[in-house]
This record gives sequence, C-alpha cells and structure tokens, in this order.
Amino acid sequence: MTNQSLADRDLAVLWHPCTQMQDHETLPMIPIKTGRGVWLEDFAGNRYVDAISSWWVNLFGHANPHINAAIKAQLDTLEHVMLAGLTHEAAILLAEQLVAVTPPGLARCFYADNGSSAIEI
Repeated sequence: MTNQSLADRDLAVLWHPCTQMQDHETLPMIPIKTGRGVWLEDFAGNRYVDAISSWWVNLFGHANPHINAAIKAQLDTLEHVMLAGLTHEAAILLAEQLVAVTPPGLARCFYADNGSSAIEI
C-alpha cells in the first residue's frame, strides 16, 4: 500500500468532516499508517507531529499501552451495550469515579458520544 493509492481510494468514497474537500484537488491527503505517542507515520515512513491530536488522544497520545490494555480487557468481556434500559459494570464504575470528584449537587452521569450531543444534553 502507498500513500497515493490510499489517498485515491479515500477520495473516491469519503467526505471528511471539518474539511473543504476541494482543497484536496491540489493539497494531497496524508494517509496515516500508525501512531505512537505524539507521532503519526505515513506509508512512506514520513513522520508527523499530531498537532491536532486527533481530537480523542490529545492527553495520552496514540497507542497508549495502559489505555490499550484496558480496551482489550473490556472487549473480551463486553464491547458495547446501550444504556437504554440496560446497564453494565464499566459504565457504573466510571460514573462512580466521576461523581466522586464533582461538586455537590452533581450526582449523576449522562454519557454522550460526541461534543454536540453533550452540549444539547
């Protein structure tokens, strides 16, 4: 696989959020193969500092061993269940930990999967 082949496949089937797609007519897409810490690497071996921190890894970096181990352990138990009339221990444990550090009066958690939903909630 090459940067160009992956970029061509991408542009044939994807729209990117927060992106002016016509920019990619002259500005090449950068396909990323791996990430470790603050570094991203493409298929040609070029390395980039992840200056936007991929929104979701800005505190802990890519491929964080502690987080990856916790995700892998959770996947072996229960990968997902909606909290619509159901519950599970991981959701309860996190809520208990969050409530323990919040000010008085904030005694419940409501989980959202993105920023705009969180604002609306």
